[in-house]
Amino acid sequence: MSVFGSSLLAFIVAISILVAVHEFGHFWVARKLGVKVLRFSIGFGKPLLTWRRKNDETEYVLAAVPLGGYVKMLDEREGEVPEDQAHRAFNRQPLWVRTAVVLAGPLFNLVFAVLMFWLVLVLGETGLKPIVGEVQPGTPAAVAGFTAGEEILRINGRETPTWGQMLYHFASAAAGGEPIVMETRDANERLQRRALAFDAIGDMAEVRNPLKALGISPAFPRLPPVIGKVLPGEPAEKAGLQAGDRILKADGEPLQSWSQWVKIIQKKPLQPMLLEIEREGRILEMELVPAAREGDDGKVVGRIGAANQPMPELWAPYRVEYSLGPLEAVPVAITRTWDFSLLTLKVMWRIVSGQASLKNLGGPITMADAAGSAVSAGLVSFIRLLAIISVSLGVFNLLPIPVLDGGHLFYFLIEAVTGKPPSEDFMLRGQQVGLALLLSLMALVFYQDIVRLAG
Repeated sequence: MSVFGSSLLAFIVAISILVAVHEFGHFWVARKLGVKVLRFSIGFGKPLLTWRRKNDETEYVLAAVPLGGYVKMLDEREGEVPEDQAHRAFNRQPLWVRTAVVLAGPLFNLVFAVLMFWLVLVLGETGLKPIVGEVQPGTPAAVAGFTAGEEILRINGRETPTWGQMLYHFASAAAGGEPIVMETRDANERLQRRALAFDAIGDMAEVRNPLKALGISPAFPRLPPVIGKVLPGEPAEKAGLQAGDRILKADGEPLQSWSQWVKIIQKKPLQPMLLEIEREGRILEMELVPAAREGDDGKVVGRIGAANQPMPELWAPYRVEYSLGPLEAVPVAITRTWDFSLLTLKVMWRIVSGQASLKNLGGPITMADAAGSAVSAGLVSFIRLLAIISVSLGVFNLLPIPVLDGGHLFYFLIEAVTGKPPSEDFMLRGQQVGLALLLSLMALVFYQDIVRLAG
């Protein structure tokens, strides 16, 4: 299957799971509270599969467009209701019942996120320790006092066992406009505190490589310049390089490490290089011409289409496995869900108030790309992605925008305060405004997706 095909399939699976969770929340609570559910649909449009269970009055549907779903309940506003069934109509229910049914969808997404984060914590995450490699002069990290060899232990009191956790807590603090205080342990085992302003690197959505913008690079083992894999049709293969070749010199410069070799390649796009290599005890010479590509900073750099030889024993001191017991993981999973919920709200507010770039928005194409990458990275990564998207879906649906669950809850709040529901005309106009807002948002996220794809 192609990369596009696998990403699309992963996206459909992910969105179908999350929509099913959301709609099941509405469905389950409605039935428990005595509301008659006519249809439970995953997807919109033409039904692909329809069935009923024995002695079950609900029709279950799998539809063609997997970008949503709905639960259709008995409601006098949507059609005639037999008199003997009127007490089971949604519109006839007390305010607290209607509120519970509407609130259940977003809440089920948040509870599902807790479950997924719990599963990630119990299964265990593997990552690289956040140990600083190089610090570039004049950068925010250099000004804050970072030195090579420091391990970042905590950000604003939150543990950072891996680089992924470090970047998440950094982004969370930055989005909230909080000063960023990092607790570190330097190469001499002394504890240090490094302070950064929340906008030290600007808008993270505009930054291709946050660590590079910060001025630090992760510490890696010193890997020898030995070829492990050569990609077909790339400059390395055309030059005659093979797996197992050790690069001794490039244009007369002796090579000591793979990182030194990479830097030399990046500096010489489309420039012929004379290599001296060792292959099975023999010394050979060959010419290599790196291809050109756009680097993280937008500049053109060289590439040859080759990977280094894997050496797991050298990586061992830099890797960390982070896992918790089933009971230990519960409060941490709840905290992560809460943190991601707040981060989602912070980012939304910063976008609306003009403090953050619209590049923070992502639509189906971005989600499909993320889902494909997560599947490639393994089951734990895919489960983590499900948790993060489920949080976003839950929080977004609670926004007080008509046509969303939050819009209905807003109407219920008006009813609770005034003692009567808003007028049909008021709600109709609200639905029109809400629909216009959602369509505009969809157009915007699709535009951002296309811009990313083109870039």
